[in-house]
Amino acid sequence: MQLRRNGLWWQLSVLTLILVVIGAAMLFIERRHPGVSADEVDCATHKCVALTFDDGPSPFTDRLLRVLAAKGAKATFFLIGNKVAADPAAARRIADAGMEIGSHTWEHPNMSTVPPTEIPGQLRKATEAITAATGHAPSLYRPAGGLSSPEVRAEAGRQGLAEILWDVIPFDWINDADLAATTYMLKTQIRPGSVVLLHDTYSSTVDLVYRFLPVLIANDYHMVTVSHLLGSRPAGSSYGGRENGPPADAIHDIPANQTPTLPPTPSPKPAPNLPITDIPNQNPGGPPA
Repeated sequence: MQLRRNGLWWQLSVLTLILVVIGAAMLFIERRHPGVSADEVDCATHKCVALTFDDGPSPFTDRLLRVLAAKGAKATFFLIGNKVAADPAAARRIADAGMEIGSHTWEHPNMSTVPPTEIPGQLRKATEAITAATGHAPSLYRPAGGLSSPEVRAEAGRQGLAEILWDVIPFDWINDADLAATTYMLKTQIRPGSVVLLHDTYSSTVDLVYRFLPVLIANDYHMVTVSHLLGSRPAGSSYGGRENGPPADAIHDIPANQTPTLPPTPSPKPAPNLPITDIPNQNPGGPPA
């Protein structure tokens, strides 16, 4: 009888352990991505936000991909064409991670002031580089600094590209050494349906995303691609601007002990935008070499 009792006790103990493990796993999954995945979520019934990253690929892109993957997040990367041509493997890794890739033009010039004869090449060459690297042609583009014109959008339409700007801009390139300032802007600007402008040329931006994704998840947000959020965009159209952004939404903070910590090491210098364009007076944005 004692053995049978011990045997029953053992079975119950094992069952309890199994239930605890399953519960912990479900809790982990829930914290990673609430409910459905970023590829399947219905943004008409769930809170979604599209994080976008400009100016890559860069030395910090791979870590950013790991940070996003760890939380089941998807994002859209607007890549500079000449950087893709110089490092096509990096663009392939972005695509292989399930992220969306858009064009950020060939050389990142001010598209509103370049000579009209330069506009087609800035779009076409970037598309060709991204297509050669990933096997897929982009359908979205973002002009450097959001600077565009009717002529640029008309040419984009002829090339099958839709212009994507943003409605949330936390100025991560200005607040490189001040994560608190950038975080505050994200908390006060993000709304369901927001398109957020960030850059993957700053190690500090990767730190920001690492620490802010748990806040978004705690607020029931799903991090999706631009195309998932906005649907198919007509070629030649333009999206962006806070005046046409979605309604405001309050984001609550999470306890400090739930915010991932960072090692006390200095942030590397931003990655430069190179090579410099040969169009007169149209050097790309970003820090010099």
